[in-house]
Amino acid sequence: MFGFDWVIIAIVVLIILVLFAGIKTVPQGYNYTIERFGRFTRTLRPGLNLIVPFIDRIGAKMNMMEQVLDVPTQEVITRDNATISADGIVFFQVLDAPRAAYEVNQLQHALLNLTMTNIRTVMGSMDLDELLSKRDDINDRLLHVVDAAASPWGVKMTRIEIKDINPPKDLVDAMARQMKAERDKRAQILEAEGQRASEILKAEGEKQSLILEAEGRREAAFRDAEARERAAEAEAKATEVVSDAVAKGDVQALNYFVAQKYTQAIEAVATSPNQKTLLLPMEATALIGSLTGIADLARASFGDDAVRRPPGRVPTAGSGGDS
Repeated sequence: MFGFDWVIIAIVVLIILVLFAGIKTVPQGYNYTIERFGRFTRTLRPGLNLIVPFIDRIGAKMNMMEQVLDVPTQEVITRDNATISADGIVFFQVLDAPRAAYEVNQLQHALLNLTMTNIRTVMGSMDLDELLSKRDDINDRLLHVVDAAASPWGVKMTRIEIKDINPPKDLVDAMARQMKAERDKRAQILEAEGQRASEILKAEGEKQSLILEAEGRREAAFRDAEARERAAEAEAKATEVVSDAVAKGDVQALNYFVAQKYTQAIEAVATSPNQKTLLLPMEATALIGSLTGIADLARASFGDDAVRRPPGRVPTAGSGGDS
């Protein structure tokens, strides 16, 4: 009985060992490949799984989560023969565990070298200015090329980013000088445009001023012409009245008109700013005749009583008067 007990114990232990060998737990985010006699048979998903003990074994434990690789710094020669150094970062995810395990050896190493090679290819086909200004285009091209190359391995390239692009120091200094010259040029252009705009506005202002001044002169000339026209009409009317009076036999109106013009002429000569001395070599009889004409016109207009002789004066007859 004692030997039988040991046999029972051995069988129980063997059963426990078989159970532990046949039960496999796969953590979340991983897939295990199962090999039977060295050949892939199936894939274990996350959770509790059963395999054939001592016949099946776990081949590869594949991480199915998104992973990241750092691309080390490397030198790249651009299309315009500028030497730069660039590094980057790669994000990828295994979608097919058997292919990732058996289609390529050392998956991460293969992806890293594939990415570095394509970085040199893509960036080497571009000029330096394009490299510095079109990083999004570089990332898109790298992602497209590397993803197509890694697709047979059951891997999806989710993102490739270029982190730093470092030109040589002398090239950076040259670019800084070029940028400064370009900014100085833009500043001069803006200053010239501002000065031109100022001159244009000034010219517009002067133009408007001249236009307004011309309009003012035109209005003044129009009003002066209108005033002269009215004066000429008044003069013509006065002349017409005098002519009618003369035609009717009224000589006194003509004498009055001539005396008025004569008086106005003397007044104009007397009030001239350059006239200091006024000499009037005129005949007394002409002046008396003019005054007599004015007096007769006044008598005819206002009546005989309006023009009276001074009291105490007696008219004379012949050549003398009373003594």
